[in-house]
Amino acid sequence: MADFLKKKYNIIDNIYTFEIKDSSTKKVTEFYKFSPFPNYKETDNKSTILDKGNKNLLAAQFKKFVGYKKNVLEVGCGTGQLSIFFSIGTNNNIIALDPTIQSLKLAEKFTSKYDLKNLKFINADIFDDVLQKDYFDFVWCNGVLHHTKNPYAAFEILIKSLKKNGYVLIGLYNKIGRLRTIVRKYLYKIFGEKFLIKVDPTLRNLKLDKEEQKAWIRDQYIHPIESLHTLDEVMRWFKKNNIEFVSSIPSSDYDYDYEDIFSPKSPGTFFSRMLNQFIMIFNSLGSDGGLFVVVGKKK
Repeated sequence: MADFLKKKYNIIDNIYTFEIKDSSTKKVTEFYKFSPFPNYKETDNKSTILDKGNKNLLAAQFKKFVGYKKNVLEVGCGTGQLSIFFSIGTNNNIIALDPTIQSLKLAEKFTSKYDLKNLKFINADIFDDVLQKDYFDFVWCNGVLHHTKNPYAAFEILIKSLKKNGYVLIGLYNKIGRLRTIVRKYLYKIFGEKFLIKVDPTLRNLKLDKEEQKAWIRDQYIHPIESLHTLDEVMRWFKKNNIEFVSSIPSSDYDYDYEDIFSPKSPGTFFSRMLNQFIMIFNSLGSDGGLFVVVGKKK
């Protein structure tokens, strides 16, 4: 038995595998089965994965903060590119979980090609609660829970696997900040893909190939399961599960320094939190999908 798992499993193509039974989860796996997100390019290698990761402010900070000889969990890893970034050049034990086996096979293929020994993949549904209790020093779950049937219940399950004094990073679609994407979603239904390419900043500004464009459109505009949340809601999740608030993006207060998101920040007031979520509509956070991030530490 793998020490990070508490239930029996099968191993298929070096992936720890559990049967996916839930109908909602199956709906999501079918969605990503035909268009894995993000996909690999033929030119991708360890160097390109490192370059992409280092350009991601959040991921680069996280990897630096984690340090060495830690157990790290990424939930909803998709094709595993972020977990691969976390694993390269460290002796951390990286565990990556996703319900879509087709995405994980792409991740495992890359991992085997470049002989990354400190990375393991789990094909499972969050709600099946397969992870060992109090095992991980860090849990990264960015852009995932809002695609589940019950985001809070999924959060409760994940937190059980986090050690005392361990850190969790949660990223969710914001109820206010995602307004621009919601409007574009309705316009897309009326005017189609060509119109969307003109008005979506990610599609318009980034040099995406056709497959990347397709994956972004599917993920942002036609996902079968999606929910919206607020900073105060996640703070209530934290309080119920003995998680201390550390910081957030956007800021919960009037401190807009995001260079060190793992140092404790003020939780602010209801007004400051609402104001900063409203401002998301008009800045890059809102234009790129309205995702907000909250970091916490388990007491």
